[in-house]
Order: sequence, then C-alpha cells, then structure tokens
Amino acid sequence: MKEPNDVILRTVSKVAVVIILTFAINLFISGHHQPGGGFIGGLAFVAAIVLLFLVYGIEKVRKNIPVDFKKVAGTGVLIAVFTGVGGMINGKPFLYQVFGHVNLPFFGETEMATAVLFDVGVALAVIGTSMTIIMSIGDDR
Repeated sequence: MKEPNDVILRTVSKVAVVIILTFAINLFISGHHQPGGGFIGGLAFVAAIVLLFLVYGIEKVRKNIPVDFKKVAGTGVLIAVFTGVGGMINGKPFLYQVFGHVNLPFFGETEMATAVLFDVGVALAVIGTSMTIIMSIGDDR
C-alpha cells in the first residue's frame, strides 16, 4: 500500500502545535489576573498533543514523548493538595494563599504566589488524566 502524501498536513500541524502550545502557556500564566489558569492551560496543552496524535499516529508520538501520564496526573494532584495543606500547617484555612515579591535576575521585581504552585498541580493533573484517557481510548492493542 502506498504512503499518503500529507506534506501539507504535517507542515501546517507543526506550526499549529507551536501556536497552540504558546496559547496554552499564555492561558496558564494569565490565570491569576484574567480568565485562564491551570485547568484550561492543561486542556490546551492536551489539544496540541492530540493534534500530533492525529497527524503522526499515537505510536510515533509515544516514542518521541515517553512519559507515563498516570504519574504526571498523580504528581499534579499531590502538588495541588500539598499546596492547600501548606496553609493548614500554618493555622490558616485549606488553600490559603501566600504571596510576596521577589527580585529575579532577568525579570526584575516579580510577584510570587502559592496559587501558582496550585495551578501547576492542576495543570499537571489535567494533562495526565486527559492524556491517559485519550491514549486508552485510542489504544488498539
């Protein structure tokens, strides 16, 4: 059987994946002051991976991204829970947010908050869970 000539599809998908991943990062970062955050940023990230699955096939993408997404989901849940418990250790309510300003070398004075850690946990949990579900559905073994 002859291989399909999908040069245009592969070329456009490479550009689209970069755009989607950039948008996912933007959604994640803007989540503290505008709509967005870990959940929707994680889903946008998964959309980029799913596009790669559709264009290149699940096995080829799995070979190039050898990640156990179940472990990613578990790590994300642990990060999110420990961020919430951190407030309780200090006698505050669960998910109590602490923030301050730090002077970073290239960025200057930057606000740092524990909500960022929580969003990282949520993003990892969403990415891990969604990818596990999608790969389980798409697995033809």
